[in-house]
Amino acid sequence: MTKNDITRRHILYSATTAGFVAAAPTVTVHAQSARKTFVFLSGAFCGGWIWRRVTDRLEHEGHKVFAPSLTGLAERSHLLSRDVNLDTHIADVVNLIRWESLENVCLVAWSLAGYVGSGALESIGDRVSSVVWLDAFIPADGQRGADTAAEAVRKGIQAAIDKGEPGVRGLVKISTDVIVAERDRGFVESKATPHPIGAYLQPIKLSGALQKVAKKTYIRLPKYPLPPFDRALADCKSDKSWVTFELPDVGHMAMLDAPDRLSDLILQAA
Repeated sequence: MTKNDITRRHILYSATTAGFVAAAPTVTVHAQSARKTFVFLSGAFCGGWIWRRVTDRLEHEGHKVFAPSLTGLAERSHLLSRDVNLDTHIADVVNLIRWESLENVCLVAWSLAGYVGSGALESIGDRVSSVVWLDAFIPADGQRGADTAAEAVRKGIQAAIDKGEPGVRGLVKISTDVIVAERDRGFVESKATPHPIGAYLQPIKLSGALQKVAKKTYIRLPKYPLPPFDRALADCKSDKSWVTFELPDVGHMAMLDAPDRLSDLILQAA
């Protein structure tokens, strides 16, 4: 692959025939030699554990990598309470970057973490040189995670409200590869934890810090059907400040389904 091939704005790794998407060929992007700093943000029900296959590869290449679990999730699930909200998760990220004195960060947000990353950039945008939004929400000012969530998640949110529970339950049983390949379903189910309901219900406050980041990449995983992600991709395609990619043959958890390809794309985007 030539340098020009790599830097094209829109790359599709498969061909569509009669409504079906063919398997994507393996694409390798050579890692950049300069040492980079990455902060990976996890989506609903997940913690830093979900990024391990990607972070191990980047660390092996000599990059500095952080994949925090947000308050109330994964190894911090003992902190789950109704007091945990979107501001809590935004503070988790802002404080990590400030206390670790991180600069020139590549901020990678997956799924619901598009809200968290967008909010964090309002405070630490000057420390972030690039962003990668992986099948992630690009919220508007005043939106809530509950407003853009998938129908099953919205039902979970309402159930948690009705029962007075602090967390939304999800990923208890995965039955489709649009989320993750069968080989990893048991692993994900064993690690997933309820997501703090306050993170879904609190409106986000934004002034446009995300759009001010110099280098922005959106990666869509269309095997996972969700209209807000399709709209985000379309908006990014129409905005010359964004680079877009599509990986049609992997599920929503691309960091598990295709860690090598995803690592290469993230390095390209940093």
